[in-house]
Amino acid sequence: MVSAVFHSSLATVAPAGEQRAAAPAASPASGLAAARRLPLMQRSEFRAWLVRLLAPVFGIGLLVGLWGLATLGGSGSFPTPAATFEAAVKLFSDPFYSNGPNDQGIGWNVLQSLERVGLGFGLAAVVGIPLGFLIGRFATLNHMVSPLVSLLKPVSPLAWLPIGLLVFKSANPAAIWTIFICSIWPMVLNTAAGVQRVPEDYLNVARVLKLSEWKIATRILLPAVMPYILTGIRLSVGTAWLVIVAAEMLTGGVGIGFWVWDEWNNLNVAHILIAIFVIGLVGLLLEWALLAVARRFDYS
Repeated sequence: MVSAVFHSSLATVAPAGEQRAAAPAASPASGLAAARRLPLMQRSEFRAWLVRLLAPVFGIGLLVGLWGLATLGGSGSFPTPAATFEAAVKLFSDPFYSNGPNDQGIGWNVLQSLERVGLGFGLAAVVGIPLGFLIGRFATLNHMVSPLVSLLKPVSPLAWLPIGLLVFKSANPAAIWTIFICSIWPMVLNTAAGVQRVPEDYLNVARVLKLSEWKIATRILLPAVMPYILTGIRLSVGTAWLVIVAAEMLTGGVGIGFWVWDEWNNLNVAHILIAIFVIGLVGLLLEWALLAVARRFDYS
């Protein structure tokens, strides 16, 4: 009887022991399945990377192909892709030549335009960001300034160019003034919106700690509002780079806008197409640079 009970207990315990021993045995199978899945994931990531790489190439190739088909006869005044490429090779072989104030390479013209954009945009940041802080922080000032901003913001930037010519009596400061006036509004509005969206709890803590207005602005508001400020900066830089081309067409001098207009007067359409590509590339590089800065200050 005792032996029967002993053997029956062994028979009862043995399957459980086998099950416990079998439980770790499932680990190699799951590891093998994971190892089999890993190459599939790598192939999927490679395909996604390949699509991201080749899709823009196919898009540009499609554009060049349609351009080539449109200029296939070669009898019109519009240059073919091959002729434009040859002109670009000659143009960029010496982009910084200088044969006088009105005959300079495309490199000098781009740098001159960037200098005007930097000055106008810098002045707009110095004025616009603090003004946005004040508008967002104080309701009375917001009620005073908001109607003026709403009235002046829709005005075309080039409408301000004659005012600049009248006041400054010179083309270069008038162009910088135009950049300033068109760049300030996005920074004012975005900064004010960011300040108004700061949680009230933060400000209540500042009141309890009896922080000064300067410490509230620098320690509490500025870190919270930084993403809004960077968004306004991105919008302002894009607008400034758009406007400078048109402003330089009207004011003359050295600059990419004047260079485009001068090439049009010379009926050099290939150089105009090259300038369009250069303007777009510079704008894209500015956008990428500001996106990198925005990611640096993204704490979400």
